[in-house]
Amino acid sequence: MSPAEREEFASRCGTTAGHLRNVAYKARPCGESLAIEIDRESKGAVTCEELRADVDWGHLRGSSLTKASRKCG
Repeated sequence: MSPAEREEFASRCGTTAGHLRNVAYKARPCGESLAIEIDRESKGAVTCEELRADVDWGHLRGSSLTKASRKCG
C-alpha cells in the first residue's frame, strides 16, 4: 500500500497508520475491536485469529471447539 492508502485504511479501522505499524511489528498489542476492524476492512486478508490468537474467535464465529476437545497447555 502507498502511504496514502495506509492512512485511509487506518482511518477506516478507527486508528492511525503509526498504530497499525506498531501492531504489525508487535510493538503494541492489538485490541479485539481493532482486530475486528482490520479483519473487516482487509476483507479477511488479515484475520482476527492472526492478530489475537489468544481470543476464542471460533466461539463468536460459531466454530469453537467444545470444552472437552480443547487442550489446556
